[in-house]
Amino acid sequence: MNGPLIATVLLSLLSAVAYALAAVVQERLAAAPRWWMIIGLNGSGALLHVGALAYGSLAVVQPLGALTLVVALPVGAAVAGRRVRGREWRGALATIAGLVALLLAVGTAAPAQALSDVQVLVLVLLATVLIGGLAGRAYRAVPGPARLPGLRLAAAGGIAFAAASALTQTALLRIGADGLAALEQPVVAGTVLTLVALSAAGLLLSQAAYRYGLGGPLATLTIVNPVAAAGIGVALLGLGAGLTLPAVLGAALAAVVAAVGVVLLATPGRAGPRPACRKALRPARRRPRSRPVTRRHRRPASRAASLR
Repeated sequence: MNGPLIATVLLSLLSAVAYALAAVVQERLAAAPRWWMIIGLNGSGALLHVGALAYGSLAVVQPLGALTLVVALPVGAAVAGRRVRGREWRGALATIAGLVALLLAVGTAAPAQALSDVQVLVLVLLATVLIGGLAGRAYRAVPGPARLPGLRLAAAGGIAFAAASALTQTALLRIGADGLAALEQPVVAGTVLTLVALSAAGLLLSQAAYRYGLGGPLATLTIVNPVAAAGIGVALLGLGAGLTLPAVLGAALAAVVAAVGVVLLATPGRAGPRPACRKALRPARRRPRSRPVTRRHRRPASRAASLR
């Protein structure tokens, strides 16, 4: 392990911890959030993430963000005063294993590359369409399970964060090549403003998603973010040009495993102990109250009639 790779891994781990703590705070305080705490934690995670992108490529940094789920799951359970159920652990492990295998199949050893001006424009337009479609559909989805809008909002937030990460690395590479004078270029300045807007959109969308719970939305956000970043690398940076058929099949299998993990986390099952028998769930049957039997008293006969 060389120095830049060690710095990339360390900064990515610290960024995942900061994002996990921010997710737990957002979920616990979704009704009346303390924005200073949420913004502080997310800002710390974003700065550490930017530092990791300065040392490593997008394909290496984004998979390590999956550790956010591993950290947030026990922390969120501890804050809520409950134990992490076996179904949640299996979902987290399946999500992370599938995600890491997927990005390994795509190729994580690619060098850091900057997007061209045309690629930046295409990325911004595509991300805007996807984010608007998912968020709009989430707010229109009134009928159906309550978790579906949360998953759509989390997916939109993951796309926003992935696009912001790609633009961040492009801005860092251009500033590293030309110095701070690169900010005077309209394209670089517009890239910086756009990545700030996308980061803010990702924060707001994730905050809205956590109103529907932590497990499912956080799992969706965790998997959509690196998968979208991998898609950006393959489609715009040509990172998957040398993929073979076994690598494609391995990536498809890894995606299925990760999807199963998301489903397990989105439906964590019934909380609380299971009753020993079904009779405990049956309400006690009450016997219908019978009407009291009233005796009809005969009218006594006259004394004269009784003497006859």
